[in-house]
Amino acid sequence: MPALTALAPAKINLFLHVGAVDADGYHPLSSLVAFADVGDRVSVEPADRLSLTVDGPFGAGLGATEDNLILRALRQLGEACGIGEPKLKVTLDKRLPIAAGLGGGSSDAGAALKLARDVLALDLDDHALEAVAGVVGADGPMCLRMRTAWAEGRGDVLTDEPRLPLLPAVLFNPGVPSPTGAVYQAYDAGPVRSANRPAPPTDWSVEAVIDRLSVQRNDLEAPAVSLTPAIAEALRAVADTPDVALTRMSGSGATVFGLYRTDAAANAAAAILAEIHPSAWVRATCLAAS
Repeated sequence: MPALTALAPAKINLFLHVGAVDADGYHPLSSLVAFADVGDRVSVEPADRLSLTVDGPFGAGLGATEDNLILRALRQLGEACGIGEPKLKVTLDKRLPIAAGLGGGSSDAGAALKLARDVLALDLDDHALEAVAGVVGADGPMCLRMRTAWAEGRGDVLTDEPRLPLLPAVLFNPGVPSPTGAVYQAYDAGPVRSANRPAPPTDWSVEAVIDRLSVQRNDLEAPAVSLTPAIAEALRAVADTPDVALTRMSGSGATVFGLYRTDAAANAAAAILAEIHPSAWVRATCLAAS
């Protein structure tokens, strides 16, 4: 059987409201999550043992370590199905920056689980796979779904949102990591806000959605900036592009996104950013409901 390949798309938090840490060490949150049309590429094929090869532009910074989320997810899949460790060769073409607030590792694991199900001809629906994906973290199930959703609880209470229009966007990463744990610690040390879910827009046009998102926030942005000043520079760089309608950090950073009203505006902004910041990672993309 030839290798099966799929895109593991970047996850974007269009807003992210975070509450106080609970007794179990988790933060309640509320977010509207969308997925880009750029990401890593994952390939899976039958083999005589489980293995992972990592290459691509950001492959050297990751490596095929035993705690890689793909391997963790596939071992959990084998355990859930009673087949032992799946005999699969997995290749990850790592195209997204690492520790970038884009859910790359969880998205990689989600893509690998779906491909493994097909390669192994397992009788599992997506709901069963979501339970397996939870082993990689709270965003595992949403990254397995790979479609726009309201995320609440610890990020695992999901409500699909098919009304999101196509949102032209630019992703800008300044080339520095933003470790999630450190960002949450910095958030806990400062003013803690509420994980409130805002009312959805009554009008789902691009203009109305951007207007509604503009009055929301990412509660991790300020603590991330305090730890990694390059994020502030990235926010300014995107905010200075022509025709940008909204600029915000995604997740725990360091990637910043800009929303635009047209593909042409997003493409033009990406070209400007890439020329001015040649060492940064810049991609024009489109955020879609599914």
